[in-house]
Amino acid sequence: MCGIAGLLEFGAARKWDVQTSAAAMGARLVHRGPDANGTWSDPDAGVALSHQRLSIVDITDAGAQPMTSRDGRWVISYNGEIYNCAELIRELNPQNLRGHSDTEVLLEACAKWGVEATLERTAGMFAFALWDRQARTLWIARDRLGIKPLYVAVEPDGIAFASELKALAVSPTFRPDIDMAGLGSYLRHGCFPAPATIFANTEKLQPGHLLKVTHTGEITRKAWWPVRDRFSELPKHTGSDTEAENSLDDLLRQVVAEHLISDVPVGAFLSGGIDSSLVVSIMKQVARGKVSTFSIGFDEERFNEADAARAIAEHLGTDHHELIVSPRDAMDVIPTLAEMYDEPFSDSSQIPTYLVSRLAGQSVTVALSGDGGDEGFAGYTRYMGIEKIWNALHHVPAGGRRAMASVLKAIPTQTWDACARAIPASRRPGFLGDKIHKGAGILDASSVDDMYRQLISQWAHPETLTATGEAPIGWSIPGGNGYSPEETIDRLRLHDIAGYLHDDILTKVDRASMAVSLEVRVPLLDHRVVEFGWQQRRDQLIKNGRGKNPLRRVLSRYVPEQLFDRPKSGFGIPLGEWLQGPLRDWAEDLLSSKSLEETGLVAAAPVRARWEEHLRGTRNWQQSLWTILMLQQWSRHWGIRG
Repeated sequence: MCGIAGLLEFGAARKWDVQTSAAAMGARLVHRGPDANGTWSDPDAGVALSHQRLSIVDITDAGAQPMTSRDGRWVISYNGEIYNCAELIRELNPQNLRGHSDTEVLLEACAKWGVEATLERTAGMFAFALWDRQARTLWIARDRLGIKPLYVAVEPDGIAFASELKALAVSPTFRPDIDMAGLGSYLRHGCFPAPATIFANTEKLQPGHLLKVTHTGEITRKAWWPVRDRFSELPKHTGSDTEAENSLDDLLRQVVAEHLISDVPVGAFLSGGIDSSLVVSIMKQVARGKVSTFSIGFDEERFNEADAARAIAEHLGTDHHELIVSPRDAMDVIPTLAEMYDEPFSDSSQIPTYLVSRLAGQSVTVALSGDGGDEGFAGYTRYMGIEKIWNALHHVPAGGRRAMASVLKAIPTQTWDACARAIPASRRPGFLGDKIHKGAGILDASSVDDMYRQLISQWAHPETLTATGEAPIGWSIPGGNGYSPEETIDRLRLHDIAGYLHDDILTKVDRASMAVSLEVRVPLLDHRVVEFGWQQRRDQLIKNGRGKNPLRRVLSRYVPEQLFDRPKSGFGIPLGEWLQGPLRDWAEDLLSSKSLEETGLVAAAPVRARWEEHLRGTRNWQQSLWTILMLQQWSRHWGIRG
């Protein structure tokens, strides 16, 4: 994995020193690529590309970047992996290749077939910038699912791009003006929904999108893989469950084998859940030699997945590495988060994700992860929960639903949690009281989409917190009047794939792993696997109230069901308790009325009210408070106020 950066100055006048600027931008990304670096520029054309290299495939100088095509016309700075390289090489002339890096294959493919045709042929994760020296045109592209990041800042004088915001901050295009509408969306979602960022003139290039930028400043935007349109073209599977299971097993063997191609050591994260256990199981089938796995655990039983991961590792016979994390270990990560993520980001599983990445990075350079199984194969319990509530109650008048919500909320969360102790531990849901209270909040929703939005909101009414009262709905099914699934489960999956997946999950994994120079690959988010999941009918995805049935069935071929058949626990930390205990002084400093007013980004009164309720133990507001804490910490780190 690597870090890329660069810029293009428009017109004939030359105000920027593009070579120096691109080199400075690249230097901010050394953690993404500590093995080598390079900068290519054409000052007369006003363009420069920078690259920080983490050497994975063809670790010789033949894989160095920025790289120029054999015909001299094209120059690329690329971050990612193309998994079907062998297939592309067969279509190209392998005798013309100078090395065996996927960078060169991608570059020569673009030279032969054109950028858009090449993108359609690739299977992989990537973000790249490609300069056409002949046409004086810059192409900037991002992979289908948004696995790899790419940020863009456009000014009248030119455009800059980079893998992370910290690199754009040293470009001539940077302006530290806060996007207040984007901030409202952050308070709702805990991250900035693409294309928004914290900064007004900076955007995330959306997944599956492409920019074509001429030297005169003409910019063309295109969705080269529009998720909504692509899914609309996929027919639902008409065969039996067994046929689907066999096909999925074969597909996963192919995809995982491709994801193992590397000239450096490869391992895998293992939590003991279905997705990571399946990835590791398939690795054992197709890998040569020992498979290394990595997991972390906590002393707190509710958050400790180490025992489950260890049991899977022992059954599969992996070389297993485990770290039991103390509260001090986890809390030591917190001061680094504002620098790691560049903009406010409040998925608290960012902490264990960083810790397991750091553990893996001590032994391997590449790690496979099970991310994507929930979105692709309907694994989230909220899918079934929303479907049940909507089917049961959407005919009930809104007034009746509000009355039901009041009754549920009148019972304290602690009482609901006490009732949950009567449920066997193997089936007991965590944080039952908070889940019931949050579920009660969606009873008066006007649609499935409205239920989804309310359920995933950190602050249900973020417009009451911001000075401008702006809080756009960041995540919605993309597109205009085209394909919109009628099936509730499909609709909810599309919401997540088109938003939450890349803005939250994949951002979290990318920054946490890249902070320790570890490449993470996600086989379940190979677009071929995602499309396979989309083709499964609801009755194939969900059995006995549980999602991910195709993944479960394939996994049961390799691991006894009793080892993975347990409630989904997530990848979290005891955040609520820590905020009341060892993190209390740190949080009080950031959440004091004085600090909130000095920062000037959110209204102090509603934040203080939730903080005081949390300290009293009457409500667990850990997630919404963490959203404010990450905003406050970011503001201090960057020195930017509202």
